[in-house]
Amino acid sequence: MADAAAFKSHLLIRAARGEVVERPPVWAMRQAGRWDPEFNRLRAGKSFFEFSENVELSAQASLCPKRFGVDAIILFYDITTLPLAMGLPFELQPHLGPMPDRPIRSLADLERLQPNPDPARYRHILDLLATVRKALAGELPVIVFAGAPFTVATYCIGTGKDLHATRRFAAEQPEVWQRLLDRLSTATISFLDQLTRQGADIYQLFDSWAGMLEYDEYLRWAQPFHRDILTTVNRTPRILFVKECPYLEAMTQTGAEVISLGVCHDLAEARRRYPHLVFQGNVDEEVLRSGSVEAVVAATQRCVQAGGGYRHIVNLNHGCDKATTVENFAAYVRTVKEGRGL
Repeated sequence: MADAAAFKSHLLIRAARGEVVERPPVWAMRQAGRWDPEFNRLRAGKSFFEFSENVELSAQASLCPKRFGVDAIILFYDITTLPLAMGLPFELQPHLGPMPDRPIRSLADLERLQPNPDPARYRHILDLLATVRKALAGELPVIVFAGAPFTVATYCIGTGKDLHATRRFAAEQPEVWQRLLDRLSTATISFLDQLTRQGADIYQLFDSWAGMLEYDEYLRWAQPFHRDILTTVNRTPRILFVKECPYLEAMTQTGAEVISLGVCHDLAEARRRYPHLVFQGNVDEEVLRSGSVEAVVAATQRCVQAGGGYRHIVNLNHGCDKATTVENFAAYVRTVKEGRGL
């Protein structure tokens, strides 16, 4: 477990617990990524999995954003780490994303997936956590994450963000689809439980594609699994991220202390409606990708003002795009840390 004194003093952890803080903490999804020249120097042409499974390199990559003054370090790995450990190899293909070696098509395929994979199958993630924690020596909290069952299941069947293809598979193979979601939920609980036992300070559950679902689909294929995972693994604060999800009420009923908002949401209104929760976001990543430094500062100031300085973690509506400039990322963090907007 993380050192108790350090755990209690971390700005982000205190904010996630709803405590009064001196300013809102700031970090960004994909803050360790291809937008950063230092990250690219470390990667040096290596394939994604070759790079991410090298503990020393992935630890250095995870720590790259520290030089900008972020208030937390998120470990560098991919949501397909878990299904890979369950027995389904993946390859990261350009323009397509993670593609399974043998997509799940039948109950026989499903039976090859271990619902409780041996932690030795993701030993590099546990070693990465230990390495980053040692390097930080309590200075910053460490964020770990997992993909939620719906999004991970779409990768396991090879459809990804093609929602029509996912719906077709679910209609044609309803038992396989439901049992795949159940099995991924069980494995995700085991995975996050291990990471939080090993000292992670907070975790985020990602459901990148569930925000595109119709409401009834969301209530069948996404929200119940969010609730099961978040209420079961409750050793640390918990963040729920569903990209641009319109179903805020359903998100608030999952047990997560922190709900990550997209630009489709009004942050100030969300805070008024749910004063007991903490909200994360919601600076538009497009501004960091294509806007000027001045535009980034203005957008970040508006976000900080809407957050009110309390029960708010500043982040983006999605991850940093590879076209994000160093100057824009630095301005984003600096604006929050200087208290501009409050």
